[in-house]
Amino acid sequence: MWTRDLPTLDAIAAAARLRALPGLAVLDSAMRHDALGRLSVVAADPFARFRFRDGQATLDGRPVPGGPFEALRACLAPYRLPADPARPFPGGAIGYFAYDLGASLERVTPPARRAGLTDDIALDFYDTVLALDHAAGTATLLSTGFPETEPGPRAARAEARLAAFADLLRDAPAPEPAPECGDLAWRSNFTRQAYEAAVETVRDYIRAGDIYQANIAQRFTADLPAGFDPFALYRRLRETNPATFGAYQEFAGLTVASSSPERFVRLDGRHVETRPIKGTAKRLSDPAEDRAAAEGLAASAKDRAENVMIVDLLRNDLSRVCAPGSVAVPVLCGLETYAGVHHLVSVVTGTLRDGLDGLDLLEKTFPGGSITGAPKIRAMDIISEIEGDAREIYCGAIGRIGFDGDLDTSIAIRTVFMDDREAVLQAGGGVTLLSEPGPEYDETLAKAERVFEAFR
Repeated sequence: MWTRDLPTLDAIAAAARLRALPGLAVLDSAMRHDALGRLSVVAADPFARFRFRDGQATLDGRPVPGGPFEALRACLAPYRLPADPARPFPGGAIGYFAYDLGASLERVTPPARRAGLTDDIALDFYDTVLALDHAAGTATLLSTGFPETEPGPRAARAEARLAAFADLLRDAPAPEPAPECGDLAWRSNFTRQAYEAAVETVRDYIRAGDIYQANIAQRFTADLPAGFDPFALYRRLRETNPATFGAYQEFAGLTVASSSPERFVRLDGRHVETRPIKGTAKRLSDPAEDRAAAEGLAASAKDRAENVMIVDLLRNDLSRVCAPGSVAVPVLCGLETYAGVHHLVSVVTGTLRDGLDGLDLLEKTFPGGSITGAPKIRAMDIISEIEGDAREIYCGAIGRIGFDGDLDTSIAIRTVFMDDREAVLQAGGGVTLLSEPGPEYDETLAKAERVFEAFR
């Protein structure tokens, strides 16, 4: 590993400079947090591209045998690095796992419609990254020299890449306020009446004993004007809805902009953590009323029950890959506050079993239980039946898999994905027997509101 220290940089200023290269990727802790919002990563110019779609894995367009995680493991294997707890993300794969990948992992009912905007997995391999440690105030360029693996050529490539990236990042100015994007005419695949009826349908399934909970979402789409700048949209999004797990990535024909507050799974050495969100209250402009809304959420029997159900599901998911007796719940229904909403957040941890790796962790827990329901597989069938449209990236995972084996991923909520013609945003919520149709519909709008605001 080769490194170069740089003067402190803003993630957006760095991204604007590196956008001259293909494949820009930003994992952006736009909301500062001692534990969750410490590190941002900016990368560009990947040396390889892994995709999984229609049951076939490819690397740079060439078929790779095996299932999605078997193929990905084989593609990452030549670039494995030893772990170093003192080192930030050393380079690796950055991208997304679409929710619909779940159909390749479990026997679930497919949705009636799929727009086809996304792959099931899209990960780009980055040998050179900029790591911004917000707590320490440091900016570090790191390069592995991959895909070269012989010592001499690898060192030469690493040094050349560090020099080239440092030149691009030199004297990067602080970013000016993001330009306005223009309001869009959003369309939903649900009317209020249809969504409220969907909530009642889920409650009927619960009364019948099929499930305890299911997450139901609206899918909003909007036509994009000619010349629309998705990077400007992301800059606005991180201003209107700063989040600990922000992300921006440019692929060929697709751009992803996310302001997720929710960690899916993290692997740090052998330590596993997931942070499910269940329970939401809209922020209010009056401080006293806003404080009362937060206190009401923390005391809500309905929201706490919903959260505990998903904690039990995730304890079960982690037990599939964690050492016996290691799964714990250090935080149950903790209150967290974001720009537009308050949330109840729990923390579930464990120790990964010997002989397993981060890809085993992802495979056995995907998709996240907080955005499916319980029991998971039956809830996923009901989601397909009621929503009708494939979720694509929404409620999948976005994040990074390091060449050292560590990983960190978010749940892809508060996330827009777009090609040059259309933008897609989804928002939903967990439905239990105690859910009321009207407030459930309103909750989906509260979650989407800050994202809509970024387009105005």
